[in-house]
Amino acid sequence: MGQDHKDASMQIPALLVACLSNALIPFLGASVNIALPSIGKEYGANALILGWIQTAFLLAAAVCSVPFGRIADIYGMKRVFSYGTLLITVALFFGAYAPSAYWLIFFRVLQGIGGGMIFVTSLAIVTSVFPLQARGKEIGIVIATTYGSLSIAPALGGTMTHYLGWRSLFWGMIPIGITTLLIVHWKLRGEWAASKGESFDFKGAVFYSIALVLIMYGFSLLPGLEGTVLVLLGIVIMAGFVRLETRTETPLLNVRLFKNKTFAFSNLAALINYSAVFMTPFMLSLYLQYIRGLDPQAAGMILVTQPIIQTIIAPLAGRLSDRINPQKIASLGMAISAVGLFSLIFLAADTPIYHIVGSLVVIGTGFGLFSSPNTNALMGSVEKRFYGVASAMVSTMRLLGQMLSMGLVLMVFAIHIGTARIAPANYPALQFSIDNVFSIGTALCFVGIFVSLARGRHQAA
Repeated sequence: MGQDHKDASMQIPALLVACLSNALIPFLGASVNIALPSIGKEYGANALILGWIQTAFLLAAAVCSVPFGRIADIYGMKRVFSYGTLLITVALFFGAYAPSAYWLIFFRVLQGIGGGMIFVTSLAIVTSVFPLQARGKEIGIVIATTYGSLSIAPALGGTMTHYLGWRSLFWGMIPIGITTLLIVHWKLRGEWAASKGESFDFKGAVFYSIALVLIMYGFSLLPGLEGTVLVLLGIVIMAGFVRLETRTETPLLNVRLFKNKTFAFSNLAALINYSAVFMTPFMLSLYLQYIRGLDPQAAGMILVTQPIIQTIIAPLAGRLSDRINPQKIASLGMAISAVGLFSLIFLAADTPIYHIVGSLVVIGTGFGLFSSPNTNALMGSVEKRFYGVASAMVSTMRLLGQMLSMGLVLMVFAIHIGTARIAPANYPALQFSIDNVFSIGTALCFVGIFVSLARGRHQAA
C-alpha cells in the first residue's frame, strides 16, 4: 500500500483506534489523580512521591515521543502504535500488583513509554487516511474523545477507588488495550511509513533523551542547587542536540520545521497552555479531599465539570477551525483559560463549591476552544512526509507542558511542604501551595495569548 493511501474503508477503523487509545491514556491520568490520596494512605507516601506517580508517566512519554515519531516514519506508524498499545496493556496488568510506591512509579514509566508510542502515531494515522478538508473535524472528534474520557474519569475513577480500590483503575483499562489491538490487527491493512528506508538518528535520540530527563528531573528539584545544575546541564545537551540535528542528513527531529512560523508558535502555544492548565485537576483533587474532607467519589463528581465542557467545545472548535483562522479561535481559548485559572487563586477552606464548578466551566471552555484549532493549525502547516514528526511534536509539547506543570507543583511543594506527609498540620502550607500554583498558571496563560496571536496562517499542500 502506498504512503498516501486514502482508503475510505479504513477511515472508521483508524478513527476508532485513535479514539480508543486517546480515551485510555487520559483516563489513567485523571483517575489516578483522584486516587492519589488513597495510594498515599496505603503506601505512606509523601506529597513529592505522589507527584512522581504522575510525573514518571509524563516524563517517560515525553522522552519517547520524538524518537518513536521518527521510528514510526521509518518503520511504520501501525507497527509502533501496536507495540505501544501492547506495552501499556502489559504495564497496566503489573501496575495493578505494585507492592510499593516505587514499584508503582516503575510501572508508570512503562505505561508512559507505551503512551508515548501511542501518542505520536494515533493522530498521524488519522491525518494520513482522511482528506485535508475533513481533517479538522476528525481531529476534533479524537480530541473530544480524549475529553470525554477525562469527563468520566473523575466520577468513574472516584467511584471505583471508593468501592473497589485504586488498583481497579488499571484492571479496568486492560480490555480497552486488548480491543484496540484486535481492531488494528483485523481492520487496518498495510502500513504508513513516509520515510521508509531512511536511517534512524540514534546519536540524536540519545542526546535528546538525556537532555530531557535532566531538564525535567532537575526542574522538579528546583530551587535547590542540584536542580539548577541538572537543568543547566540538560539545556547545554539540548543545544548540542539542536546543533547535531542541523548537520545530520536524516535527523531525529527536523529542526528546520521551526522556521515555519505557524509550526513554531503553535508548538510554543501548546507548551504554554498545557503548562498552565494541566495541574488543575491534580491540585483540586488534593484540595477537595484533604482540605475540604470529601471522599474520592464526591471529589470526582466535581472535577468532572471541566472535561465535560471540553468534550462539548472541542469538536465544535475543530469544525470551526476548518473555516475560520485557527489562530483567532485558539487565542480566544487561551484568554478564557486565564480567566478561569485566575478565579482559583483565591481558594480557601470555605470557598463555595459553585465557585469551583464555575471556574472549571470557564477553564474547560477555554481549553476546548484552544486545543483542536491549535492542533489543526500545526498539522496543516507541514507536508505529508512530516506528519509523523508533526504528530510527535503535538504529543511532545503536550507532554512537556504537562511535565512542566507537574514540575511547578513539585517545586512549590518542595518549598512549602518538603518531604512531610500531608496531614492536618500541613494543610495551611498545602493551601498556600495551591494558591501559588494557580497564580503561576494564570501568568503563563496570559503570556500564551500573545504567543498564539503571533503566528501567521500557513497551510501546507
